[in-house]
Amino acid sequence: MSAQRPTVGQPPSPQLSDAKRRRSLFFVGLAVAAVCFALALQVGLCDNFVVSELNLTGFHKGILEAVRESCGIVSLGILALLAGVAEPLLGAAMLVLLAVGLGSYAFVPDFPWLLITSVIWSQGLHVWMPLPDSMTLSLAEPGRTGFRLGQMRSAGAAGFGLGIGAALGLTLLGVPMRPIFLVAGAVGLLAAAVCFGIPRDLKTPGPRLVFRRRYGLYYLLNFLDGWRRQIFLCFAGFLLVREYGTRLEVILLLLGTVQVVGYFSMPWVGRLIDRLGERRILVFYFSVVALIFIGYASIRNRYVLYVLFVSDNCFSALAAALTVYVGRIAPPSEHTPTLGMGVAVNHVSAVLMPLLGGLLWKHLGYQWTFLAGVAAALVSIAVAFRVPSHGSEGGGP
Repeated sequence: MSAQRPTVGQPPSPQLSDAKRRRSLFFVGLAVAAVCFALALQVGLCDNFVVSELNLTGFHKGILEAVRESCGIVSLGILALLAGVAEPLLGAAMLVLLAVGLGSYAFVPDFPWLLITSVIWSQGLHVWMPLPDSMTLSLAEPGRTGFRLGQMRSAGAAGFGLGIGAALGLTLLGVPMRPIFLVAGAVGLLAAAVCFGIPRDLKTPGPRLVFRRRYGLYYLLNFLDGWRRQIFLCFAGFLLVREYGTRLEVILLLLGTVQVVGYFSMPWVGRLIDRLGERRILVFYFSVVALIFIGYASIRNRYVLYVLFVSDNCFSALAAALTVYVGRIAPPSEHTPTLGMGVAVNHVSAVLMPLLGGLLWKHLGYQWTFLAGVAAALVSIAVAFRVPSHGSEGGGP
């Protein structure tokens, strides 16, 4: 799943009444929560599903994730082609794709069909992802943009947490995995319907990307973080299931633990970045990542690996320092397009890494997949040391 997302929007709409503004923001938040609920079911079940139902190997998992992540690059072109379309209508159409793809997991008989259904829901998701921020920017009251964006993040976190809880509850009740994907599809359709409660005069501008040499350090760090992110998203949970036979209930409990820890730690993480600066945080972050990946490659105790799984999820919040760095080096007019280019660069590594990781898993063993992550983390540490210290300016090469 992709990391940070560019916000593409338009100035707030002062002509909206306060009541209509609040009602519209409520529907945006409800759609965000429903989407995250559906995604939680997919994330929670996926690794156990592909191993127990389809008997996929690490090589297959790498191909699956590379194909799915390529939708993130394609989404930039789709948003450009559909510039000017009402955002709620575009969002509803994309969420129908999401719902169809997720629900179709209940019927996939083999790997090729899994690829097809994954592309369907992933393409819908990747086009949808920038739209909630865009609509929120357009609907937020003057001076309350950050507050409203924070509300949307909270809605997403609540939806994801409820989804993990629902998946765990249904699993403990003995419901098989395939019907749970139908629940995910149904909730995705609910999210699509909710979009019709949002004013249709919110238009989709084409995304702008900015490539400037002075932001080269940011692009490089995004590429390397995409490398790390995909090793974790693609292979960490898969390792626990494939090599250690971790049950679905345990995976869901681990993901639930991550949600709880993340909920209480995110404000603290933000304050820490403000206090220590991006360079120190990024050097620490990538150092921890290197140690975690060494642990995945060398430790054979499943309970220690469970701790690493939760730790990796939680420490990834420190990657927010990259967004803070952009806010420091780029003028406000270039924040969104610079973040957009960062997402594009991130997706390049998100496509390449699963392919390489799957090949390493197949021919050399899973340890080498994670050792490739160690190498990327060490390079990231060296690059992070070049980030200007807090309070100074500069953008790298």
